[in-house]
Amino acid sequence: MKLFGISSHSTLFRGGEKMAFQRRRHHFYQRFRLMIPMISAVAAALLFLFAVLSFLAPSPIESDQMHRRRHYTAFNGKANDAIGKPVFHVPKDGGKMSHDVWSSRNSEHFYGCSNASSKFPKAHVTTRPNRYLLIATSGGLNQQRTGITDAVVVARILNATLVVPKLDQRSYWKDSSNFSEIFDVNWFTSYLSNDVKIIKQLPSITKGRKALSAYNMRVPRKCNERCYINRILPVLVKKRAVQLNKFDYRLANRLDTEYQKLRCRVNYQALRFTDPIQEMGEKLVKRVRMRKKHYIALHLRFEPDMLAFSGCDYGGGEKEQKELSTIRRRWKTLHKSNPDRARRQGRCPLTPEEVGLMLRALGYGSDVHIYVASGEVYGGEKTLAPLKALFPNYHSKETITTKEELEPFSSFSSRMAALDFIVCDESDVFVTNNNGNMAKILAGRRRYFGHKPTIRPNAKKLYRLFLNRSNLTWDVFASSVRTFQKGFMGEPKELRPGRGGFHENPSTCICEDSVAKAAKNSGPRKFSNKKASEVDVDDNDNDDDDNDNDNDDDDQNDLTDKDMFNETMSDYETLNFEDPELEEIISD
Repeated sequence: MKLFGISSHSTLFRGGEKMAFQRRRHHFYQRFRLMIPMISAVAAALLFLFAVLSFLAPSPIESDQMHRRRHYTAFNGKANDAIGKPVFHVPKDGGKMSHDVWSSRNSEHFYGCSNASSKFPKAHVTTRPNRYLLIATSGGLNQQRTGITDAVVVARILNATLVVPKLDQRSYWKDSSNFSEIFDVNWFTSYLSNDVKIIKQLPSITKGRKALSAYNMRVPRKCNERCYINRILPVLVKKRAVQLNKFDYRLANRLDTEYQKLRCRVNYQALRFTDPIQEMGEKLVKRVRMRKKHYIALHLRFEPDMLAFSGCDYGGGEKEQKELSTIRRRWKTLHKSNPDRARRQGRCPLTPEEVGLMLRALGYGSDVHIYVASGEVYGGEKTLAPLKALFPNYHSKETITTKEELEPFSSFSSRMAALDFIVCDESDVFVTNNNGNMAKILAGRRRYFGHKPTIRPNAKKLYRLFLNRSNLTWDVFASSVRTFQKGFMGEPKELRPGRGGFHENPSTCICEDSVAKAAKNSGPRKFSNKKASEVDVDDNDNDDDDNDNDNDDDDQNDLTDKDMFNETMSDYETLNFEDPELEEIISD
């Protein structure tokens, strides 16, 4: 009975489990039947969404084309698969700017003022008899120009008669021209007659006998007034005639105000090119302006020697490194440098493409005409192609003249440089890609004559921007360029008075029309007939910029600050080059 009872109970238990399982299965089946319409709806929605996406999505060919667009070159918007360097598309126009890109802000309130004061005696009063100063310049045209300017001031300091300076004819530039073949010597002597007595050659000791023989000397760089009086004057009094050799940057940056103004009179008024050079230069300017009212002049300085000196990397790979290294070995004093470090420090000239991108970001469209002053460009047309694509209206001496017209000048490097100097000086905007002598003198000259825009790339900050431009939109890139270039555009008071080299920042010779400025700031008002007062911007000309410890922001850097682009170039005159030829190449 027990066994029967147990078996019966077990059977009942199994039957209950079966019924419970059937109930659960039935319940699940009922729920599944209820979910079928919902699943069907979701599936239908997914199918519909897939169909829409398939319709809107590009074909594989179109997708590949879109991928290629990300690799457009900055200069023509075409694919650059061969290079494989992703860069972003650049607009053809310069965009809407908040200011006129062809003029400097508030430049109308500033003007050059270099007239001598009544306290500066005339030359016939100060010049001592039997004191004759001769100088021998060095370097190219613009380096020699600084020497000529300073020589006049030194002659005045020594109360000596200046003999027309000798131009360097044995330098790297190999130009046999003398002073009178480059500059108008008659204008030079007559214009400065109240400041310094100037003669064309040493006089004879007595009639019919040979001329005086000059005693040759050298002076330290940046020699000040006391230095000349202590070192040179005693010798000059004894020998009667002294020639100072290799005369470049031999006069201090800071001098008495009257001497600084004399510097300006020499540089901006007395030094005129000869008529043939001036007329040809004006012809070049006229031909550029016939094509467009405004134009940009670019001093490119992308020659092989310059690039070899910089030690920078310009993306040409092993071929470029080998070529520039071969050039660099010509000078034992040039050692291999770290190209990445030089680039980060802003010591590398911008490539032609980078110059073009900077100009576009600053508001200059593809319709702008550019005159390029340059020697042989490293890489030739291949290197220039991106710049020419950004600015198709590309000109140079050779493109707007005939071979016959240039023939009287083409064999003389200084005369060719003088033609470029005139076109750059007359341009609406001047862009310099290094800080050699031509760039410095033109920067100072353009400040003196109305602060015409003079753009110096802030290479230290632009470097990072160019490096990452493929990751930026054009608007972000352009806005950043404009921000970084503040303080590097040649505007009034961009540099503090007395900062930088005097030839590039002649602050003593720049005055501000304070009455007109005040009137403008106070709103419309009637101007009286009273002459506006002249306020000299440079109130303190005695600070020593070599000991200036002010930490300027990058936007306020002057050309000798350590953060300024091309530091090696801007401070080259303080370097002790062991190879004179190297110094001459870099300086001009």
